[in-house]
Amino acid sequence: MKFLIDNALSPSIAYGLIEKGHDALHVRNIGLAASSDLEIIDLAARQDRVLISSDTDFGAILTFRESTKPSFILFRQSDKQPASQLSFLLDNLPALQKELLTGCVIVLEDKRIRIRSLPISKS
Repeated sequence: MKFLIDNALSPSIAYGLIEKGHDALHVRNIGLAASSDLEIIDLAARQDRVLISSDTDFGAILTFRESTKPSFILFRQSDKQPASQLSFLLDNLPALQKELLTGCVIVLEDKRIRIRSLPISKS
């Protein structure tokens, strides 16, 4: 799978995904650290990458636009250590792959994972 990691998360998450055979970019490594959320979400959509962040604004943008892509993974866990986040993501990624490929928002919480298909209606 292809991923774009937002500035709100450590580049080590991208490196860990790459080590496991995924195509992953971190916005800092491609000169987009100061880019707006709109620029980042548009890049993820154009390149068909799953956007990963702890910034809830991306979910709001997807809802406002009623977008069908990019898929978005939102970290909402109390443990914000990059190694823990990466481990949790990698452990659950196989079970989430189908939804990510079809377009969804996934919220990773401490004790549950919420999945919502895209587009998300504003009504």
